[in-house]
Amino acid sequence: MRARNLLSIGLVGFQFPLLGQCQGNVNWISVDENGPSFTLASSNISYQFHVDPLTLDLVHDHWGAYAAETVPDFDGVTSGWGGPYTYRRREFPDLGRGDFRVPAIHIQHADGDTVSAFSYTGYDVSAGKPSLPGLPATFGGEGDVSTLIVHLYDNYSDVSADLYYSIFPRYNAVARSFRITNNGSTNITVLRASSWSVDMPNEELEMLDLHGDWAAEAHINRRPVVFGEQGFRSSAGYSSHFHNPFLALASPSTTESLGPATGYSLVYTGSFSADVERWSTGWVRVLLGLNPLHLSWPIAPGDTFTSPEVVSVYSEQGLGGMSRSFHSLYRNHLSRSNHTLETRPPLLNSWEGLGFDFNQSSMVQLAKEAAGLGCTLFVNDDGWFGTDYPRNNDSLGLGDWTPNPAKFPDGLKPYVDEVEQIVISNSSTHMKFGLWVEPEMVNPESDLYKEHPDWCMHSGNHNRTLQRNQLVLNLGLEEVQDYVITVIEDILDSATIDYIKWDNNRGMHEMPSPSANHAYMLGLYRVIDNLTTAHPEVLWEGCASGGGRFDPGLLHYWPQSWTSDDTDGLERLYIQFGTSYPYPPSAMGCHVSEVPNQQVGRTTPLQFRAAVASMCGSFGFELDPAKLSQEDSDAIPQIITRQQQVNPIVINGDFYRLALPDQSNWPAAMFVLPGADSAVLFAFQIRSTIKPLPSPLKLQGLDASAKYTVSNGTWEQSWSGSTLMNAGLSLSWPTSDYESFILTLDRQ
Repeated sequence: MRARNLLSIGLVGFQFPLLGQCQGNVNWISVDENGPSFTLASSNISYQFHVDPLTLDLVHDHWGAYAAETVPDFDGVTSGWGGPYTYRRREFPDLGRGDFRVPAIHIQHADGDTVSAFSYTGYDVSAGKPSLPGLPATFGGEGDVSTLIVHLYDNYSDVSADLYYSIFPRYNAVARSFRITNNGSTNITVLRASSWSVDMPNEELEMLDLHGDWAAEAHINRRPVVFGEQGFRSSAGYSSHFHNPFLALASPSTTESLGPATGYSLVYTGSFSADVERWSTGWVRVLLGLNPLHLSWPIAPGDTFTSPEVVSVYSEQGLGGMSRSFHSLYRNHLSRSNHTLETRPPLLNSWEGLGFDFNQSSMVQLAKEAAGLGCTLFVNDDGWFGTDYPRNNDSLGLGDWTPNPAKFPDGLKPYVDEVEQIVISNSSTHMKFGLWVEPEMVNPESDLYKEHPDWCMHSGNHNRTLQRNQLVLNLGLEEVQDYVITVIEDILDSATIDYIKWDNNRGMHEMPSPSANHAYMLGLYRVIDNLTTAHPEVLWEGCASGGGRFDPGLLHYWPQSWTSDDTDGLERLYIQFGTSYPYPPSAMGCHVSEVPNQQVGRTTPLQFRAAVASMCGSFGFELDPAKLSQEDSDAIPQIITRQQQVNPIVINGDFYRLALPDQSNWPAAMFVLPGADSAVLFAFQIRSTIKPLPSPLKLQGLDASAKYTVSNGTWEQSWSGSTLMNAGLSLSWPTSDYESFILTLDRQ
């Protein structure tokens, strides 16, 4: 073992380095030096663990509702094959020393062995929160958050671990990550890295997660936590449509508004793994972090690996309370965009209206028609670029980010200038312009691929599998990162572009090594960090064939993401309600599209589609206005006016799921501004029925003692908050399918 200028204490024949300890406490973090034991607490939550004095292992005590004292440690029978580590609720579990459960950390050393023995050496506490190098993370000042760093050391391998715990008391949230540093003289490899690990006591629990696929994202899956392992993962290279990097644990009796619930959310965009394991003791281990199939991360001597952050929130107000904590925290302390808390412009996107078949004159005409409806942002989607390989279909030109001269003979600037000279109907406001890009991808039929075939993700001589006629550029390569930064900068410098839709239309195949996925993510974050920092004025929207990368990692940089390629009003209800469990609706994008819907063929009324889309922070249309009926054309300006009236409440309000589409024919949700002075209610009828009658719709989040004016825009009624919440509204539904109400509530 290398000599270190540190204090040390003896244990079983070895000398364990002990870092100089920080004396004293900071807000919301206290340390009892007798042990020591650590507590992160607010008036609502407590996170507690201590150091085992014999082994210097970290032992978990409690995560949940506020507890004034540390919960006594387990002192039961430990006989059997497992030994003491198996019968201990551990804080940073390894594999290979008798704990047979899934580990949080697993490291392979240069000689091939995979045993780690981390022992406590000291701690630091500070007000505020440090950033994570190269990674997105929550942030906050001294009045928002405090951080505990616990130091561990493996004397056998000269590897250190620093565990970071940050408490956001206002949001009942704790964020965790760790750093592994190789202090030895040979390489090591991180095989498994779960940023969050906690061993919960033996309680009856159910797990809630979100599953899906393309055009069917974020469907709610709630199931009992049984003995053995249960979990899910993404091996798609991205967070993916299939599973979202989020899970919740709750009592079987927990509802939307009552009972305990704990949520876990990984701030990351790549492959991930969520593992929940109930052991023989009944204890439940919860792990969330990187997918070990896509890791094997090498650490050279002197280097450090930083794990992505996991945020956990605890709620006594059911799953709804959990969601509102996530929403508020992510709006205020994760999403860093200037636009996060701003009202979003109503837009028209060209894709479903014109597809690839357009030129400058047809696009300008479409923008004029959008202005006539009241849209203030026009977005030119796919098909505008490519010279030698013009982007007239999805097999050509991806990677060649120069305007197609056949469509835009004078380049982007004259075209964009012409669009931005258009005046919005019944106003003096001029149209803003947005553009679609997909800079992480390349078509084989492109100049970029012909010049740099080695820039795409590939594995030796294996076939390069095409998906949507394209390949993935390897953003783990610095030259690829620099190329993407340069071409997007050139686009933004070429014209006044107010909005960028950043798409990503396939998963990763043929990665050159397991570590390529995390290297790609670090490269992607470098690219996006550079561009969003240089262009804070641009409204950036993420997209990945819909919601394939709707995750907290990208929410850090972009204030909104396209929630799904499925724009059917009914399907979107399920998708948006599901997505709202960890993510604020202010971060969702939804458009009103033509009917019959292009994805499912269903026809629903315009008002129904518009009400569903108005529940999202970003609202717009994706259709050809020339094909609208006169009735729909006449209705859209009023729809936009109403949507813009309620959008500030959707952006900044607390969200309440009143009735789920999975469970009710009359799903409903509402947003309430802080202070409960204003609110908006969205209510829907899926199918017309004679009986049974709908239940009274009991509102939430209002001031029981206040009087509210309830209005749908044409009529008004006055009700007290107590009546609205305890007796509820009995809405009179028309005898037709797919009906909706948007009701505003204002304190009198």
